[in-house]
Amino acid sequence: MMSVFCPVCNEECEHQVLREAAELVVQCSECGRIHRIPKPPEPRMLTVKAIVSRETESQVCSVEMLEGEVVSLGDRIAAECGDEVFGVEVTGIETGEKRVRRAEAGEVTTLWTRGIEQVVVRASVHSGRTTLPLYQTAEGEEEFVVGESYTFGGRRIKISHIKLRDGPVIRKDGWKTVARRVRRIYGYLDRGYRRE
Repeated sequence: MMSVFCPVCNEECEHQVLREAAELVVQCSECGRIHRIPKPPEPRMLTVKAIVSRETESQVCSVEMLEGEVVSLGDRIAAECGDEVFGVEVTGIETGEKRVRRAEAGEVTTLWTRGIEQVVVRASVHSGRTTLPLYQTAEGEEEFVVGESYTFGGRRIKISHIKLRDGPVIRKDGWKTVARRVRRIYGYLDRGYRRE
């Protein structure tokens, strides 16, 4: 579900995405009208240098971040070191010559991190005209299923598709993978969810 302008209701309403192509085919949940809308642009991905320290050794790795995404000391994210992926905690952020407590992805020259046991699963969630970058720590073998709802960063999201680290994008409802194989999850806020 996503919130977009409905030409019949003449206001922004919840819509279900029926088909994704060059444009999205959506159906209004208020009046039932089916219409097309432009596909929201995917935010640009940036690759940021990350130094990962694990026990007695350190290695140069990388972290993928959305343009405009903010990283802070203590954040838990995923770092790619060759073919391996590690959950890491941010211990230092360099922007040029300065060390800062938080910065936008485009300003970061190096992230200093330490390895942690769990992996961090990243999600890009469409909410109206904006895309929210969310994170969730998970055990490496925890499953994620297309079409199911999960809690990420305190928000309930419904998965529309999953980009795999070592393969294609999976889009069919019911298809699943484990957390350590996820490059990024894409989805929408699950508006039907109510916090107790």
